[in-house]
Amino acid sequence: MDSLCCFSSVNQVVGGRSSSSSGKGKSHQSPVKYGFSLVKGKANHPMEDYHVAKFVVVRGRELGLFAIYDGHLGDSVPAYLQKHLFSNILKEEDFWTDPNSSIIKAYETTDQAILSHNPDLGRGGSTAVTAILINNQKLWVANVGDSRAVLSRGGVAIQMSVDHEPNTERGIIENKGGFVSNLPGDVARVNGQLAVSRAFGDKNLKSHLRSDPDVQQDDIDSDAELLILASDGLWKVMANQEAVDIAIKIRDPQKAAKQLAAEALNRESKDDISCIVVRFKG
Repeated sequence: MDSLCCFSSVNQVVGGRSSSSSGKGKSHQSPVKYGFSLVKGKANHPMEDYHVAKFVVVRGRELGLFAIYDGHLGDSVPAYLQKHLFSNILKEEDFWTDPNSSIIKAYETTDQAILSHNPDLGRGGSTAVTAILINNQKLWVANVGDSRAVLSRGGVAIQMSVDHEPNTERGIIENKGGFVSNLPGDVARVNGQLAVSRAFGDKNLKSHLRSDPDVQQDDIDSDAELLILASDGLWKVMANQEAVDIAIKIRDPQKAAKQLAAEALNRESKDDISCIVVRFKG
């Protein structure tokens, strides 16, 4: 694989996790700008959301790489995804000719690596929503779990990912010998433990979970204004169209991401809140 040349001066926050962080960057070949904001939730565990937001040049083409990884039972799996998932996708021989199958294959090989890496890494887990923007023309979105991507086209919110919730995939879980229960609490969970039906890691539940992503592609034309990627800390308290309506009025994508996170907090979201806003036009 060609070396990845990174243009963004502000990248991901790694290592010591602060309670909140934000930043921004832009393409050097198109008007695309992005901003991100991550805010720790009220739970008494460390921040478990990680992100990627950067532009790289590979084989003469510019790629925007954007992702939200929402961890559970620790931050080791989302930290691993932040480091490895995109490079695994771009390593696939067929990425340029068949991005769809390359993304699916890389998600699954990355999950296998997490599960076999060492006994501790796969114990926790993570959702993932990834977006790859090729030359500001083609957008590929993939996801596992309930972190979500929403595209604004002509001011209308279009969901680009699939929320993998236990009730919607109950039949698959039960066919694999698992069960879905609302106890304890009022949220449907796989084997009463996990509130998503697909995830990276989660070794103890893996026989009942899937890790293959749903993948969607769209063309970025003159109608496409922006893309929002966020963890469920945002989407639990905000509808897709509400998020688009807030972000579209704010030209600076970093300020838009901060405003979305602030609004989620105002609506008493208790979870970690991570948000990336990518604006396709200046």
